[in-house]
Amino acid sequence: MLETKHPNWKCIITVLATLALPPVTWAGGDINNVGGLTQSLFKDLTSDLGAALSYKAIRPAEPLGSLGFDIGFEVSSTSLESSALESATGGEATSSQLLVPKLHVSKGLPFGFDVGAFYTSVPSSNIGLIGGELSYALLEGGMLSPAVSIRGTFSRLTGVDQLDLSTRGLELSVSKGFAFFTPYAGIGQVWINSETNEGQLEDESLTKNKYFLGINFNLGLVNFAAETEQTGDNTSTSAKIGVRF
Repeated sequence: MLETKHPNWKCIITVLATLALPPVTWAGGDINNVGGLTQSLFKDLTSDLGAALSYKAIRPAEPLGSLGFDIGFEVSSTSLESSALESATGGEATSSQLLVPKLHVSKGLPFGFDVGAFYTSVPSSNIGLIGGELSYALLEGGMLSPAVSIRGTFSRLTGVDQLDLSTRGLELSVSKGFAFFTPYAGIGQVWINSETNEGQLEDESLTKNKYFLGINFNLGLVNFAAETEQTGDNTSTSAKIGVRF
C-alpha cells in the first residue's frame, strides 16, 4: 500500500489506482545525488523524468466552451527505463515505476480555446511540478463529426535544487462522443531540457515522439478519464476523477 504524508492524497490515489492503474511500488526518495551520475546516467535521468513529468491533459479534444470547466485529481504511473533515478536518489528509488499525483484544472474560453494547469508535490520525495496548456479546437465536433484540437504544453520541475528540468510539447488530438463516454487519441512531440551545476555534467536536450489513447466517462456529477501514453520508450498509465461541465 502506498505510504504518503498527505491523507487527502492517499484516499484519492488509492481510488484511482484501484480503478485504472497497474500495481506499482512507489519510487520515492529525494533527488540529491545528481553530481554522482555519469553523463550517460544524467541523460537517462532526463529521459525518464521528462516522460514522467511532461504534461498529460487526460481529456478529450472537444472544447469545453466559454463556461466549461474540467477539474480533477489524477495519478500517472510511468515506466522507468533505466536505473538513473535510483542513482540520483542515492539508492532510495528502487521501483521501475514513478507514480505522480496532480491537481488539474482546465477552463474553456471563447472561440474554441481552452487553458489548463496542474500542480503537484510528489509524496515521499522533493519532486514538485507545475505545468500548463493552451489548446485550440480545429473542429469542435458534433453529432456526426469528431472534434480535433491542437495543444501546446509545458511543465517544470520544482523543489529539486540539484536539477533544473522542463518540458515543452505540441500534440494533435481527436475525439468523438457517444452518449456518456468519449474515446480519444492523439500524437505529438515532447522536448525535454535539463541542466545541473553538480559535477561536470553537461546540459541535455531530448526530443521524443508521443502517442496516447484514452476514454472519458461523464456520469453527471462525476467525470472519470483513463489514458495510456507512449513517450519515447516510456509508457504511462493515467487516471483522473473529478467534475466536467
